Amino acid sequence: MANITKQKRDAMIAFLEHLKAEHSDDESVRAFNEIENHLNEKKFGLVFEEHTESVDDMLCENIPVLCADETKRVCKNPDKPWDFIIEGDNLQALYLLEKTHRGRVDCIYIDPPYNNRNRSWKYNNDYVDDKDTYKHSKWLSFMKTRLLLARKLLNPDNSILIVTIDEKEYLHLGCLLEELFPEATIQMITSVISAKGVVRTGQFSRVEEYVFYVSLGKASVVQTRINMLDNEVKKEENRPIEWLGLRRREPSSKRGARPNQFYPIFVDENTGKIKMVGDALSDEIDRNNVSIPDGCVVIWPLDSHGIETLWGLTPEVLRNNLKSGYVRVKNWNKDKKTGTVYYLPTGTINDIESGKAKVSGYTDDGAVEAYYEEEGLVPPKRVWNMKSHNAETYGTNILSKLLPDRSFPYPKSLYAVMDCLKFAIGKNKDAIVIDFFAGSGTTMHAVNLLNKVDAGNRICISVTNNEMGEHEEKDLRKAGYSEEDVEWKNRGIARYINWPRTVCSIEGKDVLGNTLEGNYGVEAETYAKKEDKGHKNCYGKKKYQIYPELEGMAYSDGLEANVAYMVCDWTPRRPENYLLSNVLCLHIKEMIELQNSIELDGKKNVLILNKDDIKSKILSKDSYKMIERIWLNQNIILNSEEMELLRAKGFKYIPREYFGQELREVAE
Repeated sequence: MANITKQKRDAMIAFLEHLKAEHSDDESVRAFNEIENHLNEKKFGLVFEEHTESVDDMLCENIPVLCADETKRVCKNPDKPWDFIIEGDNLQALYLLEKTHRGRVDCIYIDPPYNNRNRSWKYNNDYVDDKDTYKHSKWLSFMKTRLLLARKLLNPDNSILIVTIDEKEYLHLGCLLEELFPEATIQMITSVISAKGVVRTGQFSRVEEYVFYVSLGKASVVQTRINMLDNEVKKEENRPIEWLGLRRREPSSKRGARPNQFYPIFVDENTGKIKMVGDALSDEIDRNNVSIPDGCVVIWPLDSHGIETLWGLTPEVLRNNLKSGYVRVKNWNKDKKTGTVYYLPTGTINDIESGKAKVSGYTDDGAVEAYYEEEGLVPPKRVWNMKSHNAETYGTNILSKLLPDRSFPYPKSLYAVMDCLKFAIGKNKDAIVIDFFAGSGTTMHAVNLLNKVDAGNRICISVTNNEMGEHEEKDLRKAGYSEEDVEWKNRGIARYINWPRTVCSIEGKDVLGNTLEGNYGVEAETYAKKEDKGHKNCYGKKKYQIYPELEGMAYSDGLEANVAYMVCDWTPRRPENYLLSNVLCLHIKEMIELQNSIELDGKKNVLILNKDDIKSKILSKDSYKMIERIWLNQNIILNSEEMELLRAKGFKYIPREYFGQELREVAE
């Protein structure tokens, strides 16, 4: 429903009431009520045409399932959890992930199609280009459906959604995120990805893209040693506590605005040390009538024009804080008898008394000296201008290093994605990360690199279709291949780019089998002051690592990760010749692996679907000794001996949420 005025809406509803009186048959009433419901929908923000996708039609008649490709499994470290690459329509995959990861995901990073009208994006198997009059509404409808499912996956108490976009849809995306995540904190970052820019005739040159951070619950941005604006790495050093000026500076903080906050502070005229805190003055008392102790001068809360204002604390609180060294005078001028009164805010005092801020000593005037050990960290700025985020150098070139004979349009900089993730999950070494627009596989590469840095066990689930560009399709059709041919499928993004890139980054070899050369990390230049050699100021260029934690980390060492490949498929909701439960049992293994980030190897991790599995695994002494975890079909009837053996291994029942609803619908 397009935006209309309240007057027009009321008039239309009144006319409907008139029609209802004239047409009281059931069919007409139902139609009138539906129209009235639409008219009463009040909407602020986006109004767009919602479209149905072909995958929605498939979902009506079919159940999405996962099929493991056993030829595509890489295990670098058996002690690490498993990552997963899922090939298929991301809407289909999201319905499955809702069953396994609802409310469990710590971070979702997506780089959706930018809808730049250059025939790079398909909707219902057709390219969307600039001639499509529904280009915006198709994109919004496409995104809304997926973001609603993403919301279900995210941990509502502590998680972050990250979405990158360019100028074509960033305004619409911002409105959509505000609508779908009204309780979240949403910020937009401007990120420079190519300093040389993309020239557009008669327009500004594009050098940037945008990154939306949607923070849910208590999620907050992790601080780092790079402010993201100037490539400089902050040195690791202790940060001293911050003192605040005691005088209130708001225009409304004039004397009389608050009782008990206008009073004298007496300080030693030579040292500036606070000797005494006077009592609050009532409004009618002239401050000039206050007596001053010998050897002291008085400091009042006066602004630069001599106007009486207020102190930020009552005299009682200030006296107590003074005893503990939490109040002092800075910048004391002995000749002019002037200085500024400072105090420590409550949060800093709590940090000192809890030990979070370490006390190093006391000044001559009795003020506490303290610092934060973990600092050297800064809050990242909202404009990123990092050399390491250059998409060509650290996106295209890195991909070419891994896949020298293959190409992918506009891959993200590995370090740009790593930084994005670091701000969300840098302190969470067990985070679950999902990317359902995985493309060339940069996100999984970045997650595994983060794990390499801090020995983390973060899990990444990547979802990508297996499509290819328009030109590749034409070339394959010219060669006589169709979409059903293996040769065609093997040239899709998932199989030709994403999977081999992941394998190569883990194994430390390119797709041709050659050992990778070079190291991770990005060098930058700065001007550093040299030793004095007769010149007061002598500077020279000095190279440094933007990411010191990556120093000496060779590509050839590979990354400590395990990854399995799965393909989305369909099974009919009402099979003609089989029980649905029997069909779905064939896909339970993949769901358990996905939910638990493990490999059901039949040795350590065992799936029991029937009595035959009980005999071969549980009742066999040799097999039983090797078992660490068991997943059991809830429909198996067990005797006491079998149950005891299962309990000893801490078995789990296969969760009903996998396909319970679908089975109930067909009364199984």
